[in-house]
Amino acid sequence: MNKKSIKISLLIALILIIFLINALALINNNNLIYMNYKDFYEQLENGNIETAVIKDNKVEFKEKDDDTLYFTENPNYDNFKENLLLNGVQVEVDSSEESINFAFDILFYLFFFGIIIFAIAKLVKLNHNTFKVVRHTKIKFENIAGMEDLKKEMMKAVEILKNPDKFKQKGIRQTKGIILEGNPGNGKTLFAKALAEEADVSFIATKGADFQSAMMSIGARKIKMLFKKARRHKPCIIFIDEFDGIGERRNYAGTGVDKENNRIITAMLNEMDGFESEDGILVIAATNSYLSLDPALIRPGRFDLKYNIPNPDFDTRLKLIDLYTTKKVLEQNIDKQKLANAFENFSCSAIETILNEASMLAILENHEEISLDNIIEAGKKTNCNINMKKYSSRN
Repeated sequence: MNKKSIKISLLIALILIIFLINALALINNNNLIYMNYKDFYEQLENGNIETAVIKDNKVEFKEKDDDTLYFTENPNYDNFKENLLLNGVQVEVDSSEESINFAFDILFYLFFFGIIIFAIAKLVKLNHNTFKVVRHTKIKFENIAGMEDLKKEMMKAVEILKNPDKFKQKGIRQTKGIILEGNPGNGKTLFAKALAEEADVSFIATKGADFQSAMMSIGARKIKMLFKKARRHKPCIIFIDEFDGIGERRNYAGTGVDKENNRIITAMLNEMDGFESEDGILVIAATNSYLSLDPALIRPGRFDLKYNIPNPDFDTRLKLIDLYTTKKVLEQNIDKQKLANAFENFSCSAIETILNEASMLAILENHEEISLDNIIEAGKKTNCNINMKKYSSRN
């Protein structure tokens, strides 16, 4: 039985115990007849009460020459038992309800401290399992079409990352952060993975949503944990996708969400300004909305460089078609250059999706090769309408 099954079994057992205790108490009360305390006191004064069992919240009693079991409220005054004895009543004190109440108290404290222990365990697990460090991404620049100038510039930044002392002697400090801006689907994440592999450094991939939490201050804590883990694996590249999810301009409206976002940004500023993070860590952040980012966060000295990743140009689209049809066969009458022209303004992921869907359509038709009709139909299905007028022209 795994740990999850054991936890579920214990929870079910606890619920059953509470249910049984309440059921037994209810059954016990159903066998008794209620008498209000005023009538009980009159019977006591008249000497008609034979036996009484004093419990926490009630008194169970029998009248003389009557086997019926009654109950009334326990007045809980100091001389109550003595008063019963003086009136000739056989008295018994039952503390079982105290035991039941004590059991309920124990269950409550177990539940309360269980939640605390669970929260602590989650935090400990958070420390160990959050932000996976990848030593080899197995993605190289050859898997990415285009962006040749960016590849060269980024390799220079990584060279400083790997040999900070060498460049310090020349008065050159390491680039701390780089912003990649552009529409979704143009390979920002893939590029960061390839950069880490080409540079042979550790890689930690995150996204803005990873730092969001229902618990206050957890986001800022995760930022600190991220950089702490990166320092242990230097040289290291941290990649934060959807950066605008945590780096948006600070808002001082006073809402809980705004305060939490401000804490995350402040933690990020502190980590990027910290002495320990100067060497050996490069932060690459990807965003679709550079203008929405907090100015203090993206200023030079924190994020030094910004590159725009546009939709692929003609040459890049041509390379993408070759890349994405390595294991797929296009019909001979399809002109790849014309097809690249028809894919104008499409993102890298859109082109890959169209060609993948076209391949599936060809298989469904029992064809070995992808036809132009398959590609046009795939464009419609993926909501990427191909402009066939441009298929007849060439750049």
